[in-house]
Amino acid sequence: MFLPKLPSQPDGAPWPTVAWSQGGQPAGLARTPFARLMDEAFDGPETPGLGETHAVVIVQGGRLIHERYNAGFGPENTYPSWSMAKSITHALVGLAVADGRLDIQARADVPEWRTPGDPRGAITLDQLLRMSSGLQWVEEYLPDRPSDVIAMLFGAGQTDVAAFAASQPLAQAPDSAFYYSSGATNIVVRALARALGLEGPGFEAFMRSRLFEPLGMTSPIPKFDAAGTFIGSSFCYATARDFARFGLLYLRDGIWEGRRLLPQGWVDYARTPTFQQPGAQADGGYGAHWWLDIAGPGSFSANGYEGQYTVCVPELDLLLVRHGVTTAERKDALKSWVAAVVDSFRQAA
Repeated sequence: MFLPKLPSQPDGAPWPTVAWSQGGQPAGLARTPFARLMDEAFDGPETPGLGETHAVVIVQGGRLIHERYNAGFGPENTYPSWSMAKSITHALVGLAVADGRLDIQARADVPEWRTPGDPRGAITLDQLLRMSSGLQWVEEYLPDRPSDVIAMLFGAGQTDVAAFAASQPLAQAPDSAFYYSSGATNIVVRALARALGLEGPGFEAFMRSRLFEPLGMTSPIPKFDAAGTFIGSSFCYATARDFARFGLLYLRDGIWEGRRLLPQGWVDYARTPTFQQPGAQADGGYGAHWWLDIAGPGSFSANGYEGQYTVCVPELDLLLVRHGVTTAERKDALKSWVAAVVDSFRQAA
């Protein structure tokens, strides 16, 4: 499968480890619907089409070219990740793979699956990262419906999210079907922590020293359960600018300031499509803990439940970060808005 080439940091554009270089908005952008789209998002605390938009940050060519916040929000505020944390988890796994501490094609280290004859013992980290483990799971966020994810995050499973997720039975054979599962991510996080011999504060120190600090991300606030597991499915707060730094790492193929942080091919793995059976529970194409094509073919994104997005568009060397609160019935309108914003830059070019 063809994957668009990932752009390098342009000569003369400093890496934003300390501060973002600003300016350089395309001259033709004023002749596109861009300004109207921004006004649509920020026309009051809540708009009929998109709900609440708190922050938008756009980076092109490695420079911050547009930034806008709603009343009561600003560049210093931290914003919830929701499932954008899954893509951060993908990066953390990549660091361990680079160190030779993990093999994603090997069977996942899950104590609950060690009983001889347990078919779950065959599940690999790769299958968990691609949401193809076959584990039974209900990813439902409406409180009046049965939901494993709500039980894991806020109910019976909240003290040990990985154990709760790992207790689920198989619904189908591993790698035979796609089903999006926040539980799968927390199983991955615990397997990573076991490989590193770290939990709680030690794992957080790993996150900071190996991922956040090299990128200049000073704001992240990762959340852990009582068992010491990073809740990598859902909870890592950060500023919009820091989420943009994380997105830039992936747009730059895992390289930062000329140094490779993520293994060669790790970003391509994230953006290679995973098989989805007809009628799969999905919100678009999916790779490995990254979503695909929200802003056109070749784009890939970290998506959060309430309309959080970090969108990478290689063909335009563009990043779009959006934070807010958008309800499920407005989700499709928001996705169309994101695509239209990116299309404005295609028109400007």
